Amino acid sequence: MEREKSIWIRVSFIVSFVLLVVKFYSYYITNSTAILTDALESIVNVVAAGFATYSIYLSSKPRDENHPYGHGKIEFFSAGVEGTLIILAGLFIVYQSVYSFFFPHTLENLFAGIVLITVSGTVNGILGIMLQRRGKSLNSITLEASGKHLITDALSSFLLILGVVVILVTGYQFLDSIIAVLFSFYILYSGYGLVRKSVAGLMDELDPTAIDSTVKTINQNRKPSWIDIHNMRVQQYGGDRHIDLHLTLPYFFDLKQVHNEVEELEHALEDAWPGIMEVFVHADPCIPEKCCHYCQMKDCVVRQYPKDTKIEWTSLNMSKNQKHYHEFIEQ
Repeated sequence: MEREKSIWIRVSFIVSFVLLVVKFYSYYITNSTAILTDALESIVNVVAAGFATYSIYLSSKPRDENHPYGHGKIEFFSAGVEGTLIILAGLFIVYQSVYSFFFPHTLENLFAGIVLITVSGTVNGILGIMLQRRGKSLNSITLEASGKHLITDALSSFLLILGVVVILVTGYQFLDSIIAVLFSFYILYSGYGLVRKSVAGLMDELDPTAIDSTVKTINQNRKPSWIDIHNMRVQQYGGDRHIDLHLTLPYFFDLKQVHNEVEELEHALEDAWPGIMEVFVHADPCIPEKCCHYCQMKDCVVRQYPKDTKIEWTSLNMSKNQKHYHEFIEQ
């Protein structure tokens, strides 16, 4: 899996470098500030792809004494660097656009520029879609970020082409700066989104998708002997997922039975995840006067109170640091 990630990101780097040359040549023959915006974003593509190559290499290294949770978080850092570069490119485009508006220059060879940008945008779009698909299947935020960036670049290229066509047809060359400014705002928004996602990952912000998929897997494999699950934490580190939770089991289970139940829960979670899954389960004994009311074991030989409710396990109540009898009391 890590080898495939490396191959895709290297392809992205090579293609981005070739398209960088094409776009700057297009700017060279046209003098269009709008086309310059596309060329500048390609610089970001190349730098980001280079950094992403290193981040994927680093994230694939096994955990060590200094990094007991592995190196997967470097992928969040990579996405943050890419987003920051996009924002800087957007700000430079604003500056260049304003300058060109007050100090205009003659535009030339617009048709040739349109053809080159069309080819570049098409290649970027195809590669971006492929990177996003592989990023999701391989659970790589770096590939997804690169794919999203390339798709954004492709869409902006096609809209840019439309703007340049308008300039070519109308002859209103001042539109060049206006179009460039509009595209810069879109680029800034795209960069902000990547930085926001990067910071969320580095700060271990709650990931609703990861939580919901974990809850769904547990509910699909739920056993009557799993009386309660609470204090669940799900963290994502690149392609690795780490889960901590408390599992309440019948207090009369011996150590071997507890071990088997914990191992079964661990395997259920590990089998549902394509990347590396690390599960830590803390086993708790049930408390009859508090747990019997919602315990689902039909053949419990020590039941002291009748079962009169069933508590549905959700991402909200499984994350709380308390047994679910509190929820029963509230009802």
